Order: sequence, then structure tokens, then C-alpha cells
Amino acid sequence: MNNDEKILSLIEKMYIEFSGRFEKIDERFEKIDERFEKIDEKFGKIDERFEKIDDKFDELNNKLDQKANKNDIVRLENELKPKIEALFDGYKQNSDKLDSIITRLNIIEEKVENHDIHIAVLNKRKPGSR
Repeated sequence: MNNDEKILSLIEKMYIEFSGRFEKIDERFEKIDERFEKIDEKFGKIDERFEKIDDKFDELNNKLDQKANKNDIVRLENELKPKIEALFDGYKQNSDKLDSIITRLNIIEEKVENHDIHIAVLNKRKPGSR
């Protein structure tokens, strides 16, 4: 037996083995198809029902998207505008309060500097301080 005959023999064996496996796979798929047919008989056409449900979800989704765009914008404007104004008012009050505190702090700093100068002058006048 030459190489060509060996190769052909090997290919024939592989073909027979694969054919057997494919037959087993076909049998399993046939069993699965039978199960689905039984389910379809019992519950109606599942694929059709899922397609109808899918169509309804798509329709609802489109309606929600259209309404959400218009209604949500109006709702957000109505809800957020007063809140933003309140936040701005709070910011303004905090800013005014900080300005007041800074002004008072500057006055206190000036007084402390003046007191430091007065203390230094008093310490120089004190007898025996030099």
C-alpha cells in the first residue's frame, strides 16, 4: 500500500467517523425540535408571542423617549430653577458674611498692631528696661 492509498484510507475512516457523529448531532437536534414543538402546542407559538412582546416594548420605548424629552425638560426646569436660585442666594449670603468677617478681622489686626506699638513704647519708658 503506497502513501496515496494510506491517505485515502485514513480520509475514508475520518469521513465515516464524522458522519456517525453528525448523525448523532442530528438526532439530538431532532429531539430538541420535538420538545419545542410540544411546548408550542401547549403554550402557543412562542416565537410569535416573543415577537409581539418585543414589538410592544419597542413601541413603548419610542413613546417614552418622545415624551421624556419634552416632559422631562419642562419638569427639570420647574424643579431645578428654584433650587438653583436658593443655592445662589445661599452663596451670596455666605460671600457677604465672609466679607463682613474679613473686614472685622482687618480692624482687629490693626488694633493688635497698635497695641504692640504701645506696649513697645511703654517698655522703652520703663526705668531700668534698658
